[in-house]
Amino acid sequence: MTLTNWAGNTAFTAARIHHPTSLDELRRLVADAPRVRALGSGHSFNDVADSPGELVRLDRMPHLVEIDSAAARVRVGAATTYARLATELHAAGFALANLASLPHISVAGSVATGTHGSGPGNQSLSAAVRALELVTADGSLVTLERGHDDFPGAVVALGALGVVTALTLDLVPAFELRQYVREDVPDDAPLDEVMADGYSVSLFTDYRATRAWIKRRDELPGGDWHGARPADGPRHPVPGMPAESCTAQLGVPGPWHERLPHFRPDAPPSSAGNELQSEWLLDRADGAAALRELRAAGDRIRPVLQISEVRTIAADDLWLSPSYGRDSVAFHFTWVKDPEAVLPVIKLVEDVLAPFGPRPHWGKLFSRRPAVPDRFRDLVRRYDPDGVFANAFTRTLLET
Repeated sequence: MTLTNWAGNTAFTAARIHHPTSLDELRRLVADAPRVRALGSGHSFNDVADSPGELVRLDRMPHLVEIDSAAARVRVGAATTYARLATELHAAGFALANLASLPHISVAGSVATGTHGSGPGNQSLSAAVRALELVTADGSLVTLERGHDDFPGAVVALGALGVVTALTLDLVPAFELRQYVREDVPDDAPLDEVMADGYSVSLFTDYRATRAWIKRRDELPGGDWHGARPADGPRHPVPGMPAESCTAQLGVPGPWHERLPHFRPDAPPSSAGNELQSEWLLDRADGAAALRELRAAGDRIRPVLQISEVRTIAADDLWLSPSYGRDSVAFHFTWVKDPEAVLPVIKLVEDVLAPFGPRPHWGKLFSRRPAVPDRFRDLVRRYDPDGVFANAFTRTLLET
């Protein structure tokens, strides 16, 4: 049976899929393979994880979650999902500062593609990495720690340097959040004020009507919220879908890992895979102007749009991170599952956002090749001179 990604829009072309059960087995496999790539949870919407040779999945490697309480950090196996990791961290009194909208995704795959959550003071998931361990093309095991010259290029590296086997992440004390939904956010509500009014805030919009999801440490004061009214019950981000798969709302307090994601780990996320996704990150200062331009193009976007989400992310120093060097606003699009109809609209959105210097999420659909710094190309040449980890996605990206 053909292996596909989670959404079923991409079929992997690798000749074989391997499930090593030990580090030694993985090292031998990589050293012997002319072409090999690692595949995480398969939640990317493009061919970033595909391989022209062998694919490896680390889902049968020994479970690894080692918490160092004194240093407030955790060493975690690459294939571990955020849902599983979060449960163990919370039981030990710790948390991650941020989580993505769905907890089903693997730690290494999310980090490698620059995946993020939301919050004006919250960085991407990748920024929590303080060390990573990877198997390079000759089967060597290399550890890179924060402060190493190569580290900022190796964290968000799209699998181009090797197979990541473990990562060490920064931790914070466990905390509680409350989640609220507010409906009919006015178009003239100040975007910066709205997005800063919570630990994490998401706007869900079809560029005609807008709903806000607000995650706060404290209670949201009564009355309207920037002119928006309280929802009268739980909501799903996609209008019309049942909210049973979503995390608890209505201001009920709960642990960080049960409020930061929009979706519960024991239920199908988003549109249950019946979708395509794209996302672009811009300088946060351009957020309001970009939102106005997208609303102006709304009539052409809506026919293939399920919902769009607007979030903010703090800057980091990782070379390929979409929020590298700038506090960012992200415009995410959940499309209908019709590639032929969606691709022209993706190009339209790229045209609309072009004046604002958009950077795509590496694991989602885009058509314009983004700029890649020469120092990352040099890093790939040093770590993988024979292109063992190269695929069509990285070769196109690294063309000069």
